[in-house]
Amino acid sequence: MESAVGASGPGGPDGPAVRFGCASFNQDATSLALGTKTGYKLFSLTTVDKLDCIHESAEASDVYIVERLFSSSLVVVVSTTSPQRMNIYHFKKGTEICNYSYPNNILAVKLNRHRLVVCLEESIYIHNIKDMKLLKTLLNIPSNPSGLCALSTNHSNSYLAYPGSATMGEILVYDAKNMSTVTMVPAHDSPLAALCFNASATKLASASERGTVIRVFSIPEGFRLFEFRRGMKRYVNISSLSFSPDAQFLCASSNTETVHIFKLEQVGPSGDETWSAYVGKMFTAASSYLPVQVSGMMSQDRAFATVHLVTSGQKNVCALAMIQKHPRLLVATADGQLFIYNVNPQDGGECMLAYNHRLFGVDDLMVAQACPSYAATVALPASSPITATLTGYSEDGGAKNGEVIPEHELADGPVCLDDENEFPPISWCRDGTEVGQLVRF
Repeated sequence: MESAVGASGPGGPDGPAVRFGCASFNQDATSLALGTKTGYKLFSLTTVDKLDCIHESAEASDVYIVERLFSSSLVVVVSTTSPQRMNIYHFKKGTEICNYSYPNNILAVKLNRHRLVVCLEESIYIHNIKDMKLLKTLLNIPSNPSGLCALSTNHSNSYLAYPGSATMGEILVYDAKNMSTVTMVPAHDSPLAALCFNASATKLASASERGTVIRVFSIPEGFRLFEFRRGMKRYVNISSLSFSPDAQFLCASSNTETVHIFKLEQVGPSGDETWSAYVGKMFTAASSYLPVQVSGMMSQDRAFATVHLVTSGQKNVCALAMIQKHPRLLVATADGQLFIYNVNPQDGGECMLAYNHRLFGVDDLMVAQACPSYAATVALPASSPITATLTGYSEDGGAKNGEVIPEHELADGPVCLDDENEFPPISWCRDGTEVGQLVRF
């Protein structure tokens, strides 16, 4: 979900006719958000043959980041017209909750029930989603021009993963709930291209810029659990990784025409093993006397299931979800289409197309990118430190207790996602400024 599509910014090589956009699934793949030339759209993904547009907004133009918090009314929007400002809306009430401005262009925004994370090229800002207060700023992180990061979505923790090196495939896992470093994972030899947590935040998948190998690590320990080979003949740009809700499958899409689904097979409770797991153990045992190059290749599993898209060479974002009680693969492509495929969880193989939805009409005139990144597009000069315009918020960037956020919202536990009670609308305005503290590892 991470790079611009056919765009180099206004007046660039692609000319002024280029329209920026984005496509992102929410945390449980029950909703699809699209950034458009005139605003953003939200679609419900509860049925296969019908795609309901539940909201369409024109609050901002040329939206390149739009993220929805689960099925709530909280939506985060960033536009090319103000790439350093993040706007947070309660879309059902038609109100803005707050907006924050940052020193440089926003490359990615991630959110769960506890935290909202904003990623710039060399810094990360961590907010408390209950009152939008800035809790921590991670400065001087390794250069991350694509804004690559992943945030876990379960109730009990808020693990944040981002590149720990600009030249190597190291992953830094940070506890955004307790504000402490968890582990550094030496995942790949080349720089990272994609990251993804499973729903329970016990696994982390990664791919490098080479795009040939996908690895899965245990969290928080950082042990390597699985290694899958996407292909051997060519390097590709993996743009999206996504676990199934039960973490038994992992899908990967790239700039090629093939989407791969890998099966995370493990030893059953009876001690019986699958054939691939048994063969894997044999190769692992043999690796002590085989050459490194040979043993590394032989210990990797092939794809369990595949999808062949109609076209290749364009960005897309994929997700695995349960729709109408059946496992489905969802692929939103840069030309404005949503493909829904049936997945056979027993036999795998080639997935059958269930439905193809057109996301835009001919009048939309936009190109959807499969990621919320703005790298190498608009190059605006750095401005002032982070500032906030908030509703009834105190000058330190947080809400005044009882004035904006109800007491039940501030209590321990997950944020209430009831549309009538979450994130009340603006009542009065106050500017607030907060500069983050330097964090070193």
